[in-house]
Amino acid sequence: MTPKAAESPEAGLDERITGALVGAAVGDALGGPVEGYSPDRITERHGGRVHGIVGPWNGDAWRTARPIAPYHKGDGHVTDDTLMTHALIRVYATVRDHLDAYAIADHLVPDLMTNPRWIPELEAEALPLQRIFLAEKWLVARLHYGHVDPREAGNGNIVNCGAAMYMAPVGLVNAADPAGAYAEALDVAGAHQSSYGREAAGVFAAAVAAACTPGADVDSVVAACLSLAKDGTRAAIEAVCEEASRHRDFESALLPLRRAVTPYDTVGPDYRRPSLGARRPSRLHAIEELPVALGMLVVAAGDYRHAVLGSVNYGRDCDSIATMAGALAGALGSPVPDEWSKRVAEASRLDLWEPARTLTEVTRQIFARDTAARRAREAAFTTLLGGPGCSA
Repeated sequence: MTPKAAESPEAGLDERITGALVGAAVGDALGGPVEGYSPDRITERHGGRVHGIVGPWNGDAWRTARPIAPYHKGDGHVTDDTLMTHALIRVYATVRDHLDAYAIADHLVPDLMTNPRWIPELEAEALPLQRIFLAEKWLVARLHYGHVDPREAGNGNIVNCGAAMYMAPVGLVNAADPAGAYAEALDVAGAHQSSYGREAAGVFAAAVAAACTPGADVDSVVAACLSLAKDGTRAAIEAVCEEASRHRDFESALLPLRRAVTPYDTVGPDYRRPSLGARRPSRLHAIEELPVALGMLVVAAGDYRHAVLGSVNYGRDCDSIATMAGALAGALGSPVPDEWSKRVAEASRLDLWEPARTLTEVTRQIFARDTAARRAREAAFTTLLGGPGCSA
């Protein structure tokens, strides 16, 4: 058994939600500047492993070096992972109840299209739609312009981690209920993704919900994932976490974890030049990001700093890997380093703690409504059985 990550098993809902959301944002910011590169390239560029916040890969030429992505990744700037996470929290704040695919069509899409916000990587106010990747722009094309049934709108999109990367709020709203988080995330993600991309969204939300359970540890989080995950996603998580259990330092785990996930990953060895079969629906495959994030959590025994730095130095889609690992470690109670969170908040010009306060308030309201509904059903069912009305 791995040691419990939570420094205080009595950590409450507020602390766990804050840890998960701030932890996700910081992981995102640390991973952004080295996204898409291999561990060797990262070491060559930075003269060793990355141990904190670093500048853009192309230095002052960040605006022009990659015209397809003229974003200031680095210097503590969060990426689209955090922008989408915060957008989903705003939907919860509006609906103040559990979400489904229709909530994405009715609230998330208009938010992306019509409300200018500060975009750290653009260093300007802009519509979030102008920053998000093509796989997320799909939401707008399908739901706003195509008028597709929200429950089916994800079909046809490239299968990637686009939905999973912002599903932490679903897990937090369903804290200590992994199965409930899984079901809700599958519904929400149906508007965005299909196949193993949608499955990963459900499993990641379940992992976050499991991490919020009092007394949770890394083993219980992985067990919750394996109890719910299907097909290639389950197989990939099992293979990566089994390999991760043999390591206690991310340095030795970087290449073995990549080897373990390779049979399930469709992108191929060159992340920036995907293989012909990349990101297509399959029951045999999985996204790379979630299994590796869980693997790094295992390697780190739940320690936030170690899990996130392992995720960052893994390379490839490491901002999303670090986002997921950071959310899980934070939900388990491992503290996010203050020097990182304060610098990311300042550099990104975002209040990283306000979304956590909002989601905590909404989560309490949703739980009270759920409890009332459960008690009403218990009373009704007890009456059907011919017994007295239910009390507690």
